[in-house]
Amino acid sequence: MVNKFISSAKMNKFQKETLKVRLLKLAALKGTGAPADLALRFEISERNVKRIVKEIRDDGTEIRYSQTRRSYVTGEEYQ
Repeated sequence: MVNKFISSAKMNKFQKETLKVRLLKLAALKGTGAPADLALRFEISERNVKRIVKEIRDDGTEIRYSQTRRSYVTGEEYQ
């Protein structure tokens, strides 16, 4: 079986930044789904999703996974 996921080593800076923007837009709508769902949507591994979320946090944006909403959330929803 061919691995359809993009590894972080093969992802260029533009692709990573694009995924960050998409993730943040979905999080604002509370529509990311679980990390595994998001990984399938973005065609990357779940681990890469978590790495991207960490980078977003490192950039100063508050983001977390809400169990009740089953989505990543940002901003005021973070409280």
